[in-house]
Amino acid sequence: MTQCAYHDQLISIRRQLHQFPEEGWTEFCTTAFIVKHLRELGYEVLMGEKVVSRKDCLGRDPKLVAQAIETAKARGVEQALLDEMQELTGCVAVLDTGRAGPTVALRFDIDCNNVQENPSEEHRASKEGWASKRPGLMHACGHDSHISSGLAIARWAMEHKDELKGKLKIVFQPAEEGVRGAAAVAASGIVDDCDYFLSSHIAMMAKSGEIITSPVGFLCTTKYDISFKGRPAHAGIEPNAGRNALAAACHCVTQLLGIPRHGAGMTRVNVGKITAGEGRNVIPVNAKLVMEVRGETGEINQFMASETENIVEGVAKSFSVGYHIEKMGEAVDLFNDKELVDMLDDVCAHTDGVKKVLHEVNFGGSEDATILARRVQAHGGKAAYFVLGSDRTGGHHTSDFDIDENSLDIGLNIYSEMLKRLMK
Repeated sequence: MTQCAYHDQLISIRRQLHQFPEEGWTEFCTTAFIVKHLRELGYEVLMGEKVVSRKDCLGRDPKLVAQAIETAKARGVEQALLDEMQELTGCVAVLDTGRAGPTVALRFDIDCNNVQENPSEEHRASKEGWASKRPGLMHACGHDSHISSGLAIARWAMEHKDELKGKLKIVFQPAEEGVRGAAAVAASGIVDDCDYFLSSHIAMMAKSGEIITSPVGFLCTTKYDISFKGRPAHAGIEPNAGRNALAAACHCVTQLLGIPRHGAGMTRVNVGKITAGEGRNVIPVNAKLVMEVRGETGEINQFMASETENIVEGVAKSFSVGYHIEKMGEAVDLFNDKELVDMLDDVCAHTDGVKKVLHEVNFGGSEDATILARRVQAHGGKAAYFVLGSDRTGGHHTSDFDIDENSLDIGLNIYSEMLKRLMK
């Protein structure tokens, strides 16, 4: 495979970003890095409430945000740039060619995972000195390569702007993990005027040289944090005076796992974490569940979500405890528009390094780019999401995750050729 002209940049930026990962809604250093590069290229860059609806943010912890801002300051991010961000991460680069044509949006996610990177010499990043420098945080899903790809296509578009017509918006989206960020970006209205929308993911179920142009099986999902509030009492002297939040939480878990499966399609439910109690001899006052439901369609997922809310309310009443349900993330299903799939197929057929084009491969998970894609479709535009194959070590979200970086050349060539055709 012939390396593209941006190969060195793709690798260099990916590895720089890999060393300082930031979790969702705290990506202030990452956003600053992106903005700096975009402005050097000559882009108009939108930030803050221009691209993120504050009231629609999901799973955003103000304490973590405040800590991340202080970290960004300590790392030299200018106060003026932080002020522009308005305590909201992510940005959108805008290139207006000045010639009549469509508006095209490309989306790249920017956050990391809560994973401790493998320090072993057998892990390439550790061996070569570009592993994460932040304990417990790692780009273990390839979003570092997504950002690098977004910045490379931004450079390509600016260098070829005289060949393009219309407007390009490159969305660098925060908080994809936990599917928390896209809803707030969509609610800002930043993609409402877009005629076309494209996004992708590295690796997943595809090997190097493979492209999945019409993945199916995007699971709709709703993520919840559920809290129960009881009443303390001495467990020996007067247990009758207490209200046991831990017991409520435990009963809630068993009932959630027993939600009837939907006859019309696939369902999922998982309680990933439970914390409760204050001491051995105190009736537990506080309990918290971190959980999610998924469904093959929006209707099925809503069935799962409604069942969850009913169970929580019923358990709280039966144990005489208070409760609070907070939606922490969401994603929807997606069906690529045929026009874009056909175009992707033809582009891939003429792209160096592409060995196989696959159709209707099961995605099998959730991805909040679907919310942005569906927003564009709801406003009359067309959207597609594809998988850029890459041989990988480890699984996604694991400590030894790595990709075949040569695959990034293929991805850049696909994106650039799509822009040539869409913005002609």
